[in-house]
Amino acid sequence: MALNGFFDFFQKGRTFRPKKKFAHGTIRYSLHKQACASLNSGINLRGAVKLPEGEDLNDWIAVHVVDFFNRINLIYGTISDYCTEQTCPTMSGGPRFEYLWADGEKYKKPTPLPAKEYISNLMDWIEVQINNPALFPCTSDLPFPKNFEKLCSKILARLHRVFVHVYIHHFQNIVTIAAEAHVNTCYKHFYYFVTEFDLVSQKELEPLAVMASKICKDC
Repeated sequence: MALNGFFDFFQKGRTFRPKKKFAHGTIRYSLHKQACASLNSGINLRGAVKLPEGEDLNDWIAVHVVDFFNRINLIYGTISDYCTEQTCPTMSGGPRFEYLWADGEKYKKPTPLPAKEYISNLMDWIEVQINNPALFPCTSDLPFPKNFEKLCSKILARLHRVFVHVYIHHFQNIVTIAAEAHVNTCYKHFYYFVTEFDLVSQKELEPLAVMASKICKDC
C-alpha cells in the first residue's frame, strides 16, 4: 500500500496536535516533497528511505523525524479516547515492557505515568526539540548541532514506544476503524528508515520484532 491516502484517512478523525510543516523554498521542504512523491508512487519502502544521491544525511533525517512525528500523532489521535488512566495505567507494551518518563526538567528521574500522560509529555518534548532552530536548523546556512543524530535517535526510539503501545494495547481499536493497513504501512516505513541508518537499537525494536519479521519483507 502506498502512503498517499494516509493523511486523508486519519485527518477525517481527530488530530492529537497540529502538524509541523516545512517552510517553502527550503532544502528540507524539497526533500519532504521528494520523499512524499516516492511514497505516493507506491515505490518499494525499503528503497524509498535510502539517502538520495548528493543530499545531506542530517537534512534527510530531519525530514523523516518530523514526518514520523506527524504520522504517529495522527495514529495515536484516532485511538486516544480509548487510552485512559483506567485502561492504560502505565505506558507499556504488554507485561514485559514498561516505559518510564524523564525529561530532565519536570521529571528529572524516570517516572511511571499513565500511557496517555506519557505520550502527551513525549509529544510536547519532541515539539520543543523540532521547533528549536539551534537543534533543527530552519535553513541550510545554519549548521546542525554535533549531537543531532544522537538527539534524533532518542526521538525516534521514543516514538517507537507509541507504536509498541498502540499495536499491543489498541490494535483492535485500529481494526475497528479499518486502519490496520495504513498503520502497518507507516510502521514499515518507520522500521526501514531507522534500520537503514541504525537510528534505533534492537533493544528498543524488540517488542515488535516478531511482527516486523512478518510484515517488513520488502527486498
